[in-house]
Amino acid sequence: MKIFLEARKSFNLEDLELGEGPIELENAVNGEHLWLETNVSGDLCYLGEESCQVRFAKSALRRKCAVCKIVVHTACIEQLEKINFRCKPTFREGGSRSPRENFVRHHWVHRRRQEGKCKQCGKGFQQKFSFHSKEIVAISCSWCKQAFHNKVTCFMLHQIEEPCSLGAHAAVIVPPTWIIKVKKPQNSLKASNRKKKRTSFKRKASKRGTEQENKGRPFVIKPISSPLMKPLLVFVNPKSGGNQGTKVLQMFMWYLNPRQVFDLSQEGPKDALELYRKVPNLRILACGGDGTGYTDEPVSKILCQVEDGTIVQLDRWNLHVERNPDLPPEELEDGVCKLPLNVFNNYFSLGFDAHVTLEFHESREANPEKFNSRFRNKMFYAGAAFSDFLQRSSRDLSKHVKVVCDGTDLTPKIQELKFQCIVFLNIPRYCAGTMPWGNPGDHHDFEPQRHDDGYIEVIGFTMASLAALQVGGHGERLHQCREVMLLTYKSIPMQVDGEPCRLAPAMIRISLRNQANMVQKSKRRTSMPLLNDPQSVPDRLRIRVNKISLQDYEGFHYDKEKLREASIPLGILVVRGDCDLETCRMYIDRLQEDLQSVSSGSQRVHYQSGQTLVSKRLHYKCHLQKFVR
Repeated sequence: MKIFLEARKSFNLEDLELGEGPIELENAVNGEHLWLETNVSGDLCYLGEESCQVRFAKSALRRKCAVCKIVVHTACIEQLEKINFRCKPTFREGGSRSPRENFVRHHWVHRRRQEGKCKQCGKGFQQKFSFHSKEIVAISCSWCKQAFHNKVTCFMLHQIEEPCSLGAHAAVIVPPTWIIKVKKPQNSLKASNRKKKRTSFKRKASKRGTEQENKGRPFVIKPISSPLMKPLLVFVNPKSGGNQGTKVLQMFMWYLNPRQVFDLSQEGPKDALELYRKVPNLRILACGGDGTGYTDEPVSKILCQVEDGTIVQLDRWNLHVERNPDLPPEELEDGVCKLPLNVFNNYFSLGFDAHVTLEFHESREANPEKFNSRFRNKMFYAGAAFSDFLQRSSRDLSKHVKVVCDGTDLTPKIQELKFQCIVFLNIPRYCAGTMPWGNPGDHHDFEPQRHDDGYIEVIGFTMASLAALQVGGHGERLHQCREVMLLTYKSIPMQVDGEPCRLAPAMIRISLRNQANMVQKSKRRTSMPLLNDPQSVPDRLRIRVNKISLQDYEGFHYDKEKLREASIPLGILVVRGDCDLETCRMYIDRLQEDLQSVSSGSQRVHYQSGQTLVSKRLHYKCHLQKFVR
């Protein structure tokens, strides 16, 4: 799953490819739980044994609220409503005559299981793993996530009504006080008489303008401007990442206001963008991708990166498509006459990689139930790539294209090297984190790649260089240009930012469109050496690798020693000083594969030599070894 960040001060909605669909319901009820079916075990019904309707039926169906994370039996939901335990409020009612509250109150929830430490005494919570556990061990706020022991020495009564700070991610949370439910107009005689009494033309005109702007919308946003606030909109495609998007969607609803998180399978982004378009310092997080998968990175960490990230410019490129003028209409082959998108931010490619992506796309559209896991998706990609390699369907690509970059004809070189894939790249990473242009300091006759310089990188690949790409290699650098003229003389698979098609013979013009504000992850370690400075890069890095579960990480991330104790040693990597993260991850996967075959008294050490990896088995003598983070 890919995470795509954007920062906006204002929107030009005509510049976006948007879908349709309402994002709010007029009959929305504040404090309504967002129930999801769950098979979670170990949690007693939230009502407790005294009020639970099915307390003796261990296998009774249960539901979990994605917003406040309480679990109740399906049969107990009606009883929960009777005791009036509401979920945290996500908006405020309009038309109220009471003065507006500019703060949010805590939403306290009883917990029978709680991670972390008590905010008051600093001690951990006693965990109850039995389903029959009756004891409430903690009281926590579903907004700020603060938790206290369920005893008077830790949790005081006055805290119930205290304002909530919204916690560590307050800067990106849209407070419910900003979101106002529009009161329906009254058509009664009393309402009409009240309107007649208004004599101020200026006030009436202003009111009419506001009503016209918000016509048909059940909600309006009235933000309080602050330089510290960086409110976030989250768009999630739940079908992406091997259908792991649903998991990501629920986690964002837990950390944020659910009314700033949107499911793209239910509605397009247009209404959400319209609703939030006047919010200052707004940032947008889009979660989706071509099936490369979500790797269980803590959402809390992602939100920190959103808040701490810096605003940078990203070039955006036009794709103008026409029929190939060199071919008569009767010689045009089958294929679509236009690309899936006419603008790209990341890359545009044709040939082998696009053909594999197209096969994956068509197969998933035909049988979506078969593409419900990251592993299966990767296996399909590998199988499709191998099949295409055997059939050599892209071997003649160089004979059927003409590429001119800023007036320079690259066709002779493309035909000489017999490229089977051509990539027009705007960002450093591509194809699951690989670097097609190569390392930042290794450019020879070309300038270092940038995403904001108004130039597009043109790269050619043979089958050999495509295979080497997965182990740290790169393609053949062809050009850095401002404009590309591409002519194709047969139907060729192409993809635009991962959206594939088979385009009929065409003339494609690539030109700079504009620049967009994007959020770039800040490097917290400013003392780390720059990769483009060869003098500051160490020759070798020795990295000790341990494995830890996500549950243990979330429980002990505040304590390095506990993390160390809960982790499982995998082995040691010895890699080049300029080795990138994706290459390290590949080697870590190999360590994981070796874990079963390594005896308890030995440890596997992997040495990187060039682009290969040499594996040796050593006895454990690593207690003095330093961690390299």
